[in-house]
Amino acid sequence: MSDLDSLQSQILSDIAAAPDEAALEAVRVSALGKKGAISALLATLGKMSPDERKTQGAAINRAKDAVNEALTARREVLKAAALDARLASETLDVTLPLRDAPAEAGRIHPLSQVWDELTTIFADMGFAVAEGPDIETDDYNFTRLNFPEGHPAREMHDTFFFNPKEDNSRLLLRTHTSPVQVRTMLNQKPPIRVICPGRTYRIDSDATHTPQFHQVEGLVIDKGSHLGHLKWILHEFCKAFFEVDRINMRFRPSFFPFTEPSLEVDIQCRRDKGEIRFGEGEDWLEILGCGMVHPNVLAACDIDPDVYQGFAWGMGIDRIAMLKYGIADLRQLFEGDVRWLNHYGFKPLDIPTLAGGLSS
Repeated sequence: MSDLDSLQSQILSDIAAAPDEAALEAVRVSALGKKGAISALLATLGKMSPDERKTQGAAINRAKDAVNEALTARREVLKAAALDARLASETLDVTLPLRDAPAEAGRIHPLSQVWDELTTIFADMGFAVAEGPDIETDDYNFTRLNFPEGHPAREMHDTFFFNPKEDNSRLLLRTHTSPVQVRTMLNQKPPIRVICPGRTYRIDSDATHTPQFHQVEGLVIDKGSHLGHLKWILHEFCKAFFEVDRINMRFRPSFFPFTEPSLEVDIQCRRDKGEIRFGEGEDWLEILGCGMVHPNVLAACDIDPDVYQGFAWGMGIDRIAMLKYGIADLRQLFEGDVRWLNHYGFKPLDIPTLAGGLSS
């Protein structure tokens, strides 16, 4: 084997062994660069005779061509390998699960859900929903509801008052949704059958009280309405809301300025390991207040108490939500903790129905 054949064989071996493009470039320079081995052989052709130049020149150029072809082939192989390695390192796994759709990821607040639940129950009984402003007058919030000026019951409400006007009258944040009942009686002739859900405000804050809370009240005004109707409505509501087949209720005498007689209602329950179960047990839990609408309230709302009578009741939406869904602290309902909402919240399409189950 001639020196040229040995040189060509060595260069081709180095090309085949080059691990990357940088090493391949180094082999090219050492063979075909200005000071490369094959370039050095080409530089000797000028000192040869014409016959030697013809023979050696052709051999050296064949070796140069072979090296160039080998360089090109190896470069393509290394480029393909580098691309494969890059694609492998930058691969995006398209098999990862998709994010939940908004209808699956979002949650309905328990208060909103309970609001819809009780509205569904009372609507099935034929009640309409009445609403009114959060900012009320003293007249609608107290006076027309049989709270005389200076009456101690006014102080029980811990009212948020606005600054007095020039005539010394003051607006206030309503302390109950009873002003909605007043507005309904003033604007609608009997028979009346409405519920009044809404926000209310009192100066109080602890584990079971907040300065702003939610309340629902009911009102029925008709010529023949009586306590028996009231008891049936409340009994059927509690059964439907707490989703039990039977429930025992206890009515105790109480006092509210706007009803006479006034009653507080307890429901039978069983307390077990921090949970409250209704429809069983030997304990009792107060849940709402109610009574027959006071004749003074009817007269103040332009309804003849000698012709019509009615009954009303009121309960805290926050309280019944806590009882039904096992929420320990009322303040959690207003903190806006997303983790808490993911636990206690409801899917947006879980619309409560009596046929399908309120909370199923």
